[in-house]
Amino acid sequence: MPFARLANATTPTCHIGLGLAAVGRPGYINLGRDEDLGDDRSVETLRTRTHELLDAAYAQGVRYFDAARSYGRSEEFLADWLHTRPGLDDIVVGSKWGYTYTADWSTDAEKHEVKDHTLATYERQRAESDALLGDRLDLYQIHSVTPDSPALTDKELHAKLAEAAAQGLTVGFSTSGPAQADAIRAALAVTVDGEPLFRTVQSTYNALETSAAPALAEAHEAGLTVIVKEGMANGRLAGPHAPAVVRDIAERTGLGCDAVALAVILRQPWAGVVLSGAATANQLASNLHAAVVDLDDDQLTRLATLVEEPHAYWERRAQLPWH
Repeated sequence: MPFARLANATTPTCHIGLGLAAVGRPGYINLGRDEDLGDDRSVETLRTRTHELLDAAYAQGVRYFDAARSYGRSEEFLADWLHTRPGLDDIVVGSKWGYTYTADWSTDAEKHEVKDHTLATYERQRAESDALLGDRLDLYQIHSVTPDSPALTDKELHAKLAEAAAQGLTVGFSTSGPAQADAIRAALAVTVDGEPLFRTVQSTYNALETSAAPALAEAHEAGLTVIVKEGMANGRLAGPHAPAVVRDIAERTGLGCDAVALAVILRQPWAGVVLSGAATANQLASNLHAAVVDLDDDQLTRLATLVEEPHAYWERRAQLPWH
């Protein structure tokens, strides 16, 4: 499996990955985006920014890079970077299908992405991903599975995914919403010819939203690689937006709120890869300090008081504007 390469990595940051949601398109829901990106969000400007982030991440020990069909041109930017660095054979590349990007490089589109988990969408987007990433694509994930997703019950789709897995592609899924745990457990039960279909799961988990933890532990126990996304809650745990508890602990550790937030996740025994969603090189460097944050029991107890009820968390997330 491709993730064996991560298991063999010895860099302090090999368990931190770089997600490209924030730089593959001009609009996203992260707080502070106007300050991070400024007014110039042309294709070439964000291509250059993405390449700079990828260079910085690799130089600092990051070995997993995560894109999606719906992250604007993230796959294209990543493919360009890989093409000019053919010797990088120690990294793992993941992408996702199931959402189609519809904003046409606008920050104020009525709809930025449209969800569709049908077999037809998989086949179309798989061809699009292959055209860009080719054999550099290690992991292909169903994007944002929820308990009602047809991807959990579509036997024809399962057969196609199992066929891709037999040809060497790792097949996974991501989750979102207040019922992540239910979606994870339903996906763990999906089999083809008696064998589990999925080898990875990518879910939202952070100091505010911890509800998926028991199911993620079960997934880890079942042998799946767990990838954690939105560790900073779309900016709610970073910088000036962070709760007072996080700011106080960050001050005491001498590191950023973002490093503290990611360190909480890195402590989880089931967390295989924790994604940074950095939009700037400085943010990335600060995120990577999470690998050296040493939280004591008292600090962890204080951070545990931040947990929100899942429906309240996801309702607030849904209200974040696309900047």
